[in-house]
Amino acid sequence: MKKNLGLIVLLVAASAFTYLLNDRFLAPVNIENLLRRTALFSLLSIGVSFVITSAGIDLSIGSVVCLVGTLLPYLVVQAGWSWPAGLGALLMLAAGLGLMHGVLVTKLRLQPFIVTLCGLLLYRGIARGVTGDQTQGFGLEFEGLRSVATGKLPTFGFLPVEIPYVVFITLAVALLAGFIMARTPFGLFLRAIGRNEVAARYSGVDTDRVKIIAYMLCSVLAGVGGMLFILDVNSAQPSDFGNFYELYAIAAAVLGGCSLKGGESSIVGVIIGATLMQVLRNAIVLLDVPTQLEFAIIGGVILGGAAAEEIVRRTAARAAAA
Repeated sequence: MKKNLGLIVLLVAASAFTYLLNDRFLAPVNIENLLRRTALFSLLSIGVSFVITSAGIDLSIGSVVCLVGTLLPYLVVQAGWSWPAGLGALLMLAAGLGLMHGVLVTKLRLQPFIVTLCGLLLYRGIARGVTGDQTQGFGLEFEGLRSVATGKLPTFGFLPVEIPYVVFITLAVALLAGFIMARTPFGLFLRAIGRNEVAARYSGVDTDRVKIIAYMLCSVLAGVGGMLFILDVNSAQPSDFGNFYELYAIAAAVLGGCSLKGGESSIVGVIIGATLMQVLRNAIVLLDVPTQLEFAIIGGVILGGAAAEEIVRRTAARAAAA
């Protein structure tokens, strides 16, 4: 809770600083866009938080977004599939990718970094090969389907902005994820594995099964995010769609209280962290900061979050020992 409060203070400070330098920050169109982007990236961050809690990592998120996102219009527009069949097939594909990650990590004992790094390269290559490296989109078709990502809920003057539908999708996912992590044996087992996998195994936890499910959840949410991203932007180039999205997801999770050493997580914190990351991106645009510095800022945020986590951990350990 203290860390979440600190994040909220930082978020408010970043927002106030941006507004003071450019009052367009609070323009309704900017707030609506910020809400949409935050909701979409929060899905990815919630997914990777399951894996990080188990002391793992998933670097393939951006490429899963690319593969699933570009294949959706390819299947329903070019291949003539019905959109329910396309959605179902791609969700199964995403789940299969997560299953493969989990099996390679648990059964072959490969390092998660290596497995998902190879996935990062492999899935984008498949997307480029299948689509012929051509831009994929829906054109003027499937407006009803696209409204899931582009639609907004009118507030009839009660609020100065309309609420994008994806905010409610992310809210539902966050509530479910929070319940799973806090109120189910799976969440307890996941944290136990992150803290001490050997002890968890000797306590009777099926550690392999729990970790496989965590990787599947991560890939499925990345796949859902990929579909929503392509429905939102309507057009994507396989060579760069989803590039570095894994960095935003991991940064938000780390900022939100997910320890890179495993065993700790906070879904509320992850949402706040994702919001902070998008506010920083928005500030870069509004304040005319050179876009080349964007990734430098992300790297600094991740490094700062990891350093702060370690300092807090050591301080708490010294206090407990005293």
